[in-house]
Amino acid sequence: MLNGNSIGRALVLTCFGESHGTCIGAVIDGCPAGLPLAEKDIQVEVDKRRPGLTAVSTARKEEDRVKILSGIYEGYTTGAPICMIIRNRDVRSEIYEQIKRKPRPGHADYMSFIKYGGYNDYRGGGRFSGCVTAAYVMAGAIAKKLL
Repeated sequence: MLNGNSIGRALVLTCFGESHGTCIGAVIDGCPAGLPLAEKDIQVEVDKRRPGLTAVSTARKEEDRVKILSGIYEGYTTGAPICMIIRNRDVRSEIYEQIKRKPRPGHADYMSFIKYGGYNDYRGGGRFSGCVTAAYVMAGAIAKKLL
């Protein structure tokens, strides 16, 4: 275990982004060179957790389009860290302004406020939103390919 945003030893995953930020993403370090990998390999797994597919999921209508920024060249991993993002599109941050200092029951609002000394991005749960799990799914798709 590394710091609070990274996990793993042989394959290290660092997640980044917030619910209402520009994007959420993952950096995978330790993937060997030569693994055949394309955005579609990751997209098929991400599509399984896309919002709005069930009655109990979020009402947000996100496309969740995977974009690989680095670590892949001509369809193969290069051995460099793999950076992937999903851009946030269905964001209405203004609705959170009224609850800025009122933690919601059942959410990580209060814990986030304490952990980050009030500098946390509270909109939509910020770092602790369910949408951040898409980063883990992207990483899992790569791990699955390795197996």
